[in-house]
Amino acid sequence: MSKQGQMDKIQALVKDVKYTMITTRTSDDHLHSCPMNTTETSIGAKEIWFIGHTPSETVENIKKHPEVNLAYATQDNKDYLSIAGKAELVDDKDKLDELWSTIYNAYFEHGKEDPKVQLIKVVPHGAEYWANGNSFANVFKISAAAVTDTAVGDSLGENFSITL
Repeated sequence: MSKQGQMDKIQALVKDVKYTMITTRTSDDHLHSCPMNTTETSIGAKEIWFIGHTPSETVENIKKHPEVNLAYATQDNKDYLSIAGKAELVDDKDKLDELWSTIYNAYFEHGKEDPKVQLIKVVPHGAEYWANGNSFANVFKISAAAVTDTAVGDSLGENFSITL
């Protein structure tokens, strides 16, 4: 698959899944993960946007250690994506206007004017994608491999890594 094909596949998966687990590094050098709603994604432009809350552990961690990981999984658990990147805390009223949805009013008492609203932009620098393929076929392949004492790992699905 071409690099553009890989980027298109990543873009489509992030758009379809919407929710990610963002992992940051704490001041004690531990990992911290929390769910976030992906607001906008442009893999080609190297931008993944979130509307976050400040103060929060995630925002404080980004201030000290901007390297993050985003983990996505489809609802049918057949496709998985891990994106490594650098997070930026952004103050941009025009971008907030562009990304804001009334659903966020449930999280912020004063809507998009709430001082606790924090835009987060992740600039991705790499990703890894895994697809499990057909579950029934994989069970058959694994069973056959167990009986014949052969490996089937390469035929169980699709996998690629990409530098962005």
